[in-house]
Amino acid sequence: MATSTTRRPSWRIVTPVLAVAAFGLAACTNSQESSDVKGTTPPVWTSSAAPGGESGGHGGAAAAPSETAAPSHGEDPGDVAGGLKTSLKNGAGAEVGTATIVQEGGHLVVTVEARGLTPGFHGLHFHQNGTCEGDFTSAGGHLQVGGATAHPASGDLTSLQVGADGSAKLVTRTDSVTLDNVKGKALIIHGGADNFGNIPPRYTREGGTGPDETTLATGDAGARAACGVVG
Repeated sequence: MATSTTRRPSWRIVTPVLAVAAFGLAACTNSQESSDVKGTTPPVWTSSAAPGGESGGHGGAAAAPSETAAPSHGEDPGDVAGGLKTSLKNGAGAEVGTATIVQEGGHLVVTVEARGLTPGFHGLHFHQNGTCEGDFTSAGGHLQVGGATAHPASGDLTSLQVGADGSAKLVTRTDSVTLDNVKGKALIIHGGADNFGNIPPRYTREGGTGPDETTLATGDAGARAACGVVG
């Protein structure tokens, strides 16, 4: 009879292999029993750090669902939301612009977009009355908060610069008034530039020197070119 050439595996080889396999099964099943309780499956993170800076790896604590982050500069979450707006119309009743006013912390952010205006600088003010009739003088004078009479007035804003094509966009901030102060008031674009009270003492006028009452009341910004009630 011919001698068989088939060799049985040596026990010296088989035994270590079986031991490694058994150890692997024990490691995988230890403390990894499946559960029918919702939410108890351990988190698994691969190739990235654990969320929220917590230590990663198998068995690490699951990160709590992220909350909506609070504003970083300390104001209430509602400070930036909402706001007010108005449509700005000329004396003929045609819309020539829009404005939005929102609260950001201790400031109002006023955004004005306009078109069809004369190129150059135009005074931009909140006025004390919420009416836009006729030539817009119904809106009264510049808004003054708390009975103040100084010029520039509380309602004075950065002048609106209109380009050669008649269009303009301005984003400006003010801490002189609040949303409550300007709600229901008129926002007016004037026909000329505001002097912001920069009248030198040598300025001469009939009857004396310095700014006259008209200059103090209007900032020399001229006629009222557009008006809208803030709401």
